[in-house]
Order: sequence, then structure tokens, then C-alpha cells
Amino acid sequence: MCGIVGYVGPRPSQDILIAGLARLEYRGYDSAGIAIIDGDGHLGMRKKAGKLSMLRESLADSPLSDGNTGIGHTRWATHGGPTDVNAHPHLADGDKLAVIHNGIIENFAALREELLAAGVEFRSETDTEVAAALLGQEYAKTPDLQTAFQNVVNRLEGAFTLLAMHQDHPDLVVGARRNSPLVIGLGEGENFLGSDVAAFVEHTRKALAIGQDQIVSITPAAVTVTDFAGTPVEAEPFDVSWDAAAAEKGGWSSFMAKEVAEQPEAVANTIRGRVQDGQVVIPELEGLDDLFSGINRVIITACGTASYAALVGKYAIEQWARIATDVELAHEFRYRDPVIGDDTLVISISQSGETMDTLMAVKYARERGARTLSICNTQGATIPRESDAVVYTHAGPEVAVASTKAFSAQITALLLLGLHMGRVRATLTDETAVEELATLPEKIARVLEEEHDHVSQLASWMADTRSVLFLGRHVGYPIALEGALKLKEISYIHAEGFAAGELKHGPIALIEPGQPVFVILPSPRHSALIHSKVVSNIQEIRARGAKVIVVAEEGDAAVLPFADEVIRIPLAGAMFEPLLTVVPLQIFAMALATAKGLDVDQPRNLAKSVTVE
Repeated sequence: MCGIVGYVGPRPSQDILIAGLARLEYRGYDSAGIAIIDGDGHLGMRKKAGKLSMLRESLADSPLSDGNTGIGHTRWATHGGPTDVNAHPHLADGDKLAVIHNGIIENFAALREELLAAGVEFRSETDTEVAAALLGQEYAKTPDLQTAFQNVVNRLEGAFTLLAMHQDHPDLVVGARRNSPLVIGLGEGENFLGSDVAAFVEHTRKALAIGQDQIVSITPAAVTVTDFAGTPVEAEPFDVSWDAAAAEKGGWSSFMAKEVAEQPEAVANTIRGRVQDGQVVIPELEGLDDLFSGINRVIITACGTASYAALVGKYAIEQWARIATDVELAHEFRYRDPVIGDDTLVISISQSGETMDTLMAVKYARERGARTLSICNTQGATIPRESDAVVYTHAGPEVAVASTKAFSAQITALLLLGLHMGRVRATLTDETAVEELATLPEKIARVLEEEHDHVSQLASWMADTRSVLFLGRHVGYPIALEGALKLKEISYIHAEGFAAGELKHGPIALIEPGQPVFVILPSPRHSALIHSKVVSNIQEIRARGAKVIVVAEEGDAAVLPFADEVIRIPLAGAMFEPLLTVVPLQIFAMALATAKGLDVDQPRNLAKSVTVE
């Protein structure tokens, strides 16, 4: 879950590394460091615990000698706490060799014992220093960095991206990846490496994606990619579809505020080009009609926020495509020996395309003969390459750790997929569904404009609240789960989402006078029965003293006698309501966390891309 950047070229590298790390800090922010080979061929290093600002201050107080080759790292701690000594880079071979690392080396303990027996002394608690020491040892045997690096990565087990450089090779950075992201940026007389294209998009939008168990070497003039055996391979080229400005705050108070506001655009971009002659046709899925016609089961697998988008997708696919659909948490899926085969379609959802649990679930599904399709926001990512097909969302870069616009784009992609499958399977009977897609961005924009101040004021009044509950039925249930997760992630208070029908089966015991409860109220236009059931739930909790905040469509007056506050959304079809009801819950979580003086972009203990199981 760490941020990695590497550079070789004619320019001073320090500013490139620090700027790259700033755009990658969402991937890890408990320590940061850089190593640079200066103009005299000397390797210098600086690293500090804390956020990137601590490293900036250290460099300002005592600058490193700059040079044209460097690597940088921003960390989310796995082995060893967030201290200066545990921060990356780690040095070896008389401090002439520097290594940075993302992931976990699972056999580090055995390797560490081997190195200790050989007299190696360690300065940190990390598995990364083991890899650095091992590389130093190999380099002493063969003073060829690429050969030594190849020998080392073949001995490592687990998930890792490694970058290394040695002052004996001042124009070379080598990298390797196994189950962890690494991409190459191609410049003019310069080249880049990064755990995400954000590391180098300011300088180039031309990129190469390297595959599993591959090694890359970059110099100012060349890029070479091999497998772990040293056999040359072709890397997959792609163009980054957004520029550096998209990953900047642009005057917003936080990235989260910016990304909440960008949801109309993210939804519109995900729909664009996928509606033809009044029907949803997803170009990426051309030629797969036989697949969609032949399967008899869909499993959607994801983690966290993406799993709640998956629950919305379940309702849409079952209603429009009339095929049995289950949602599985990726980290549980492969460990329970599920019954799947060639008549099963496994859909994975991951914003980064690198979520380790989800990647392992995809691999497991493929090994057992299932067909796989991924929904992803990141070009060149691993999960799409491991899948039979991919539907990209087009949310643009999402920097805040708590997902907002990526969640909306994932729901949109699932709605598109349900409509696409319904057309192919000739089961789609909702004639208005495709037409309504075009109205969604404007409706989301209305919620943002009309309810932002109201919801923010509610949050400021509730800044001292210690617990908030969320209730929903049908597609409102996953939104209740997501509302609770957002509040937990960034405000650090207790929050739970429930299916409203479960209330009387236990959770109603939590209701006491003053307990805030958000209720997602479905439209009576779609199901008067479900609407009446939820109104009954509201009456039950209100009678026990709860403070009830209801999210309801405009014109629904039935709830007014029982609600303390009502947040309005525009009229929408049942499957489209989640894209509107989630917005006030995002605003509420963000405003409450801000009122508590918390950093909404970098919540404690969390990172954006979870690349370890």
C-alpha cells in the first residue's frame, strides 16, 4: 500500500521525486524517503517518519546533493512501526545500494536468519531491509545490478514491488513486481517508474504496464523488460487519459470535497460512448454475447466500498438480466471452496485494479474455470489484465482515501452492465431505464447544490455525536452500509448500517433517546409496500426517542410527521436512487469529520490501495 517513484534522466531528480510522492501520498503517509545519486556519483538518502511534509522540512533544513537518478517512497507500515529507521529507502553494500518496497515478503524471517548467520547487521524491523541486504550480498558476487537483482527476486515469496539503484550504476534504476503494482512512464531522454501513473503524469502520459513476475530496467535512453528468468518480454503500452491537474486540489479544501463534487462528471464519463440507438452497448464487451447468454450464475466479488456497489449491482443484474447473482467479499471467497465453473461469471470490482484480496479471488475463479470480468478505474492495472474482459469506469484519479466518485462510477458501470446483459439476454422490459441514464449527472448535481449546506449544518450540530446508525431496504440497504463506512473511515466514531427489516431482530436495542439514525426511504412510486414498511421502521425508532434523518424523494410527504430532518433527492428509477441517496451521506461524513478537526483525505490507519492480504 506504499507509494513508489523512480527517475532517470537529465533533470535534477529531487523535485521530481517529491512531487511524485505528493501525488502518491494517498497510498501511504506514515513515513517517506528518497535516495539520489548525485553529480559526483555518490548515493545520498533522507527519510523521515510522519507525512511527506516532515521529509520536505528535513530537506529544506539540510539539503541533499541533487542528481539525475533517484527513487522515492511513501510508506504504509506493515513490518515495523512508522519510525525514521523503518522508513524507506533501506541501504546495503556499504550504503552504496538503495532499495524501496511495496508489499510483504513472506519468507523474510528465513532470509533474515540466513543473513544474520552470515554476519549481516540490521538497522530496522522491516522485511524490506532483508531484501536490500540480500541484494547487497548478491551484488558482491556479481557486480552487475540487473543480474544480482534477478537472482534476489527469484528468492522472494509474497507480494512485492521492489526498486533498487547502486552508485556504481549512476544512470540505472531496476524494478520488479509480483502481485503489486508497477508502471513505467516514457519520456524524451528520461524514464520513470511508479506504483501508479500519478507518480509521473506531470511529465508524461505515455506509459507501459508490466506483468506479473517481470523485471524492468530504465536508463535515460532505454527501457527493458524481462521475466524473472531473464527472458525479454513486451510491455503493454497505454496512454494515461487524464493529466496532472486532475490529481490536484484545484482550490478545494480537500481532495474528498473535490471528488464528491466531481461525481456528476464521473458518472457522465462512465456512461459516455456506451449508449447507442437507445440501448446500452458496452464496446469493451463486443463479441461476448454468447458468454452472457450461456452463464447461469453471476458472482460479484469486491472489498469495502466496492462490495456495497456490488450489492446495488446484484439488484440491477437480477432485475434486468434475470440471472441469479451473489455478492462475495473477496477475502472470504477463495477460502471457502465455492462451487463455481464454466457457467459462472465472476465480476470483480476494484478502483485501483490492484486490491490484493480481489486479485487473488480473480485468479482463484480462473483456475476453476469461471469466466471473469473486472470493473476498474485504473488503466494498466493487474486485475483487468488477469480478467477475460474489463469495463473501465472513467472517474479520473481519486486521491482521497475514502472513496466517493469511484463508488458512484462503479455503481454506474454495474447499471450499464445489467442493461447490457439484459439486452443480450432479451430479458430487459424496463423501457425507461436507458433513457434515465442521461439524466443522472444532472440529478446528482442538484443534490450537491440543494442539500450541501443543509447536510453540512446537520453535521456541525452533531460534531460531538458518538454513534450514528443507518437503515435502508432494497437498494437503500447497501447505501446504508456505505454511509456508515464513510463515517467510520473519516470521523472515527461508531457507525453501523442495517437492513431496516432487521431492526426488530436485534438492532432496535441500540435505540435510545437522542440516537441519530439516517433512514434511506425508497420511493412509493416503485413499491408502496416497501415504502410503507420503512415508514413503519421510522415510527418504531422515533417512538423510542431516536433523532431521525430521512433521505427521501422530493414530494414524499408521508414521512414528515415522523422525521426530525428530511433530505430531498430528485425523482429517479429504483435502481438509480443509490447514486442520489449516497451523496448526502458522503457530505455528512466529510462535514462531521471536518467539524472534529480531522484530515478527511488521509484517515488514520488506512491507505487507498490495499495491495496486501
